[in-house]
Amino acid sequence: MRVYTSQLIGQEPDLVLHGGGNTSVKTRRRDENGAEHDVIHVKGSGWDLATIEGPGLPAMWLDPLLEARKTATMSDEEMVAFLRREMLDQSGPNPSVEALLHAFLPAKFVDHTHSCAALAIANQPDAAERAREIFGDELSIVPYVMPGFKLSHAADQIHVQEGAGTSGQFLVNHGLFSFGDDARTSYERILRYTTMCEEYLAAKGAALLPEEVGTKAQDPEAHTSVAALRDALKEWGFFADSLALDLRLSDANDRFLALEGLAEITGRGTATPDHVIRIKPRPVIGEATFGVEDWRAAIKDFAAWYEAYFNRNAPHADEPKTMLDPLPRVALIRGLGIVGIGRTPKEAGVAADLAEQTARIVLAAEGIGRFTPLNERDLFDMEYWSLEQAKLKPKA
Repeated sequence: MRVYTSQLIGQEPDLVLHGGGNTSVKTRRRDENGAEHDVIHVKGSGWDLATIEGPGLPAMWLDPLLEARKTATMSDEEMVAFLRREMLDQSGPNPSVEALLHAFLPAKFVDHTHSCAALAIANQPDAAERAREIFGDELSIVPYVMPGFKLSHAADQIHVQEGAGTSGQFLVNHGLFSFGDDARTSYERILRYTTMCEEYLAAKGAALLPEEVGTKAQDPEAHTSVAALRDALKEWGFFADSLALDLRLSDANDRFLALEGLAEITGRGTATPDHVIRIKPRPVIGEATFGVEDWRAAIKDFAAWYEAYFNRNAPHADEPKTMLDPLPRVALIRGLGIVGIGRTPKEAGVAADLAEQTARIVLAAEGIGRFTPLNERDLFDMEYWSLEQAKLKPKA
């Protein structure tokens, strides 16, 4: 049942996309001496909820994880090593970086999503107040904290202090958690909370635009601007030998691209922090009339901005960082559509999916207030977080 409801969540793009979200279940297993102990299964890093199977939910002894409540600090690497030590099967994937949060929440089943409707609200300057208006005492509210050990402790403390009678948590700039005594209850609650967010947006006159199918253009380079974008990108060594472009055309994209102040709005950041590792902090913007010279200049400006962004934020990191390639993963072409950029068709498709989802989230967020994602400094920490980068690696 845990695998089944995890797949149901993963197969709904408006709940999670491309490795986002996670689920868990607490149960009991026997050790090598035949003694029963509490264990927790949590989604493993590199697995996608849409296609997850049993091996994608590695098990850990629960009691040692609960003892981590008494540990004041733990580095990312120490946490990963600690979680691995407590795995029943050392051949499994690394448990999610949010495994401790799942362990600390007392319910048997826990679900976590980055639903579009919730993100339109979570990315508001007054997100916490709006969440209280929507959910009342049903959910506790967690301000933004870097995922991993710190978030696990912060969410646990809030649940201990304010969680009596609640059945989930709303995480500012992040997403939703639900929990329950059985898989169906937890799953139905995550749907209910998402529906409550959708109804709130609709009541404010900013309903999330429906997801459209068939938006992928079959021959993107039939459009001269996309062909010119390809020529300009291939002048950079990173894309010289392998480049794929994925053009998406839809009514929602047209409305998004027509937003007044599009460059400023999309320059604020990504809809949820973990998107930054796949689509960079912002897109490059052009016009349907752009030729190679225009794109050459736009990409050069983007790369200069990215280098400055790295130089502004890297000195504040806890350890030395090496700059990633400075090239965009999404191009917004006003008068045409949204282009995902990658070195493979899969990478370009993932970027296009996330960019289309972002467009619908931003339209709803701007409709009820101001799209206010995570600030640049915190976004940089996510983009250059070693544990987040690990999500890009194929599962073992």
